[in-house]
Amino acid sequence: MVKEIIISGFGGQGVLSMGKILAYSGLMEDKEVSWFPSYGPEQRGGTANVTVILSDDRISSPIVNHFDIVIALNQPSLAKFEKTVKPGGILIYDPSSIIHLPEREDISIYTVAATDEASAMRNNKLMNMIVLGGLLKVVPMVKLENVMKGLKKSLPERHHHLLPENEKAIIRGMEIIQPLR
Repeated sequence: MVKEIIISGFGGQGVLSMGKILAYSGLMEDKEVSWFPSYGPEQRGGTANVTVILSDDRISSPIVNHFDIVIALNQPSLAKFEKTVKPGGILIYDPSSIIHLPEREDISIYTVAATDEASAMRNNKLMNMIVLGGLLKVVPMVKLENVMKGLKKSLPERHHHLLPENEKAIIRGMEIIQPLR
């Protein structure tokens, strides 16, 4: 099994955190892992993306040009990365900030209304966990228990009281992801 994934959005959306949690989860399942972040100097509000590779075998390079899975959390990310999904691959996006819908016919496309759902849960910081839950519903590449261990490892201890709320958000993402086609 090899999954090459890119997660992209604005800084502050939890893009890098989502990738880190996914990478930690893979490590806990004895997978080979690569976590390769990229972000602009703006941090919050600038663009950010992270490439995560999970594999049963050694990873030859963290640099990938075409992905099995693309997660786009804003229009610029969708415009930039839609074309990098491998034929037969998966594109997941949050429709709240997408004006021009994906056009590819040779990939599976899913929407996860994570921004709206996080708002309904009264915590906008849960948006990335909702997206992660949607991803894991479509492609269960790591177990939820290991995602929670990865989340605990990546969160500062002062935020560990938020773990149950994050788990609810992941489960909610699994419930609300919808195939577009």
